[in-house]
Amino acid sequence: LHSAVTRIQVQRPGFNYTFAHICILNNDKTCIVDDIVHVLEELKAARSSNRTNFAITYPITHLKDGREVYNGHQLGGVTVHSKDRVKSAEAIQLTYYLQAINSLNDMVAEKWESIFCDTVELFQKSNRKVKMYPFTSSSLKEDFQKTSRVSERYLITSLVLVVTLAILCCSMQDCVRSKPWLGLLGLLTVTLATLTAAGIINLTGGKYNSTFLGIPFVMLGHGLYGTFEMLSSWRKTREDQHVKERTAAVFADSMLSFSLTTAMYLVTFGIGASPFTNIEAARIFCCNSCIAIFFNYLYVLSFYGSSLVFTGYIENNYQHSIFCRKVPKPEVLQEKPAWYRFLLTAKFSEDTADSEETNTYESHLLVWFLKRYYCDWITNTYVKPFVVLFYLVYISFALMGYLQVSEGSELSNIVATATRTIEYTTAQQKYFSNYSPVIGFYIYESIEYWNTSVQEDVLEYTKGFVRISWFESYLNYLRKLNISTGLPKKNFTDMLRNSFLKAPQFAHFSEDIIFSKKYNNEVDVVASRMFLVAKTMETKREELYDLLETLRKLSLTSKVKFIVFNPSFVYMDRYASSVGAPLQNSCISALFLLFFSAFLVADSLINVWLTLTVASVEFGVIGFMTLWKVELDCISVLCLIYGINYTIDNCAPLLSTFVLGKEFTRTKWVKNALEVHGVAILQSYLCYIVGLIPLAAVPSNLTRTLFRCLFLIALVTFFHCFAILPVILTFLPPSKKKRKEKKNPENREEIECVEMVDMDSTRVVDQITTV
Repeated sequence: LHSAVTRIQVQRPGFNYTFAHICILNNDKTCIVDDIVHVLEELKAARSSNRTNFAITYPITHLKDGREVYNGHQLGGVTVHSKDRVKSAEAIQLTYYLQAINSLNDMVAEKWESIFCDTVELFQKSNRKVKMYPFTSSSLKEDFQKTSRVSERYLITSLVLVVTLAILCCSMQDCVRSKPWLGLLGLLTVTLATLTAAGIINLTGGKYNSTFLGIPFVMLGHGLYGTFEMLSSWRKTREDQHVKERTAAVFADSMLSFSLTTAMYLVTFGIGASPFTNIEAARIFCCNSCIAIFFNYLYVLSFYGSSLVFTGYIENNYQHSIFCRKVPKPEVLQEKPAWYRFLLTAKFSEDTADSEETNTYESHLLVWFLKRYYCDWITNTYVKPFVVLFYLVYISFALMGYLQVSEGSELSNIVATATRTIEYTTAQQKYFSNYSPVIGFYIYESIEYWNTSVQEDVLEYTKGFVRISWFESYLNYLRKLNISTGLPKKNFTDMLRNSFLKAPQFAHFSEDIIFSKKYNNEVDVVASRMFLVAKTMETKREELYDLLETLRKLSLTSKVKFIVFNPSFVYMDRYASSVGAPLQNSCISALFLLFFSAFLVADSLINVWLTLTVASVEFGVIGFMTLWKVELDCISVLCLIYGINYTIDNCAPLLSTFVLGKEFTRTKWVKNALEVHGVAILQSYLCYIVGLIPLAAVPSNLTRTLFRCLFLIALVTFFHCFAILPVILTFLPPSKKKRKEKKNPENREEIECVEMVDMDSTRVVDQITTV
């Protein structure tokens, strides 16, 4: 396999590049390869000459030339005899180092990596007894973006389902008052806002990443609820009003709450898009969400508002809601076939007697269900104890999960499932978990290496928490040079350079000391790099995280300026910051919003109830998320931040209507709040859940995490809106007046209404009041 890899050729015009042309060179101008290759070569030579005295020790072994090499990260699943002698190994890890010194070299190296994966897979087919897992510097990026490609057909399915249900939710048997086009146009409004944001990001040079898959669902939850709330407000207006008056009433009734929740989204995601967020993917996600939400607000005001006006004129003229054709009078319909009468079923205002006050929109299935059945059932005295008991069970299970919360830092959480990254990291964790990867220790200042106190300072900051192999030997080597020579700085650095290059145990790392020439041919050491190897146990992830935090703190307090790096730290650091920073930003935004809304809401109890509801929802989502095997990572934390907004989006109108209601009883106002806002919440919830379901089948852990978090947020919020709040509010403050204030019969007003009809049959009521 090693020979096949080194023979790989990258064809370019006029020249074919091999591994020898793009590899990192050693002092003898040969390619640097892993020491395990030399071990295998010597083992092969020993077998061919029938020598049995060659032994491999673990994790440090000695080569024939006397070099001491570390193989802890190159041999996996090792079984040893006494004295660390290797009996067998289940896995071997080979690493090939490529140069990237210019654009041409980088291009060739990228192509070489692609051919490398094909070569390993081809070699696998002819050697099926050995499992091989290739992984390159671009594998993670490719596999991360693969989530978008494998999600395409599921997203199309989701879109079709949401369109179908949005149309059905806005439809009625009454062909005049049915609004199927508004359901479709509401979804189109959300889609236009999302596409506008994507276009702006692309035109400004923004980069796409797979976390953007969550943006359409953020928009779906917020945008559709706003449009359904406007449609619900339209149903409450009187049909005998002019279209302009009905539209004004709709905007006055629904746009205030929609404006406040939109401002809340902009503040929350705006803080996430600010420099306070140190994760580029999260910052881009929040920036895109902000742009999409802003344009969604503008489109709802303009595009959807004008669509509502247009359908209002169609309804006013008794035209069919789908075909826009004038609906004939009932006496004319009687002469038509049954299917024709079914398609053009409508109730005319003349059909209802003046004494009747029946709302023609009550024939809508969801309105009829809430008003006739659900509101009475949920506020029933015998149902309330079971709801409270169910809430206690909910809190118990949420607490159980909350106590088991763990932070996620696995690569498998962010890429598609059937990818090289998953296979490689799974094998690496299985066979190479005893020792961490080699950690680079970089000193980036010119220090007095010949000074014994400096050597002690460097060694001091690494003792106690890492197992030192190369680094300790390196410092010991410096001490030996210093003790044996006692030379001044110039002579010491010359000897260091010559001895270091000739020392057999450091031949592999000869490029790790950078010398700089000064005047009078004086040589100084300006930077150096050593390597640390940490001993890890079963909880490798937690130990690496602790090691990273310890090294980071030491790099800030040490007398010697150094940094540490290993590719695995990228993901450890990513998740360390992905939990703290977003939660900090969400807390800041929540405090800002509470302060901001305190000046806008008419009653402070609205803020109190809203805060308690959000806390209950977030607590439950975190608990059940943990029980559903979802860790606290970047995706889940972003979903939790969105969950705050989603909860306020759905619960704020209910609470405002209840708290601000006067007279009657608590139960009466709970029913009224559900009747006014319940239909819009139910419609948006059904569309949201139907849109989420296809995500569960996407072969990507990132998308599954997204589905589980968003599904729990929607389910728990729905449970609070339709069960917890309607029950708890019936016996907790605020209290209501149980009796209406009686008016003085002597000052009774008599109102006489005269109906005036203009030329275009638009009904206008002129109220003439006499006292």
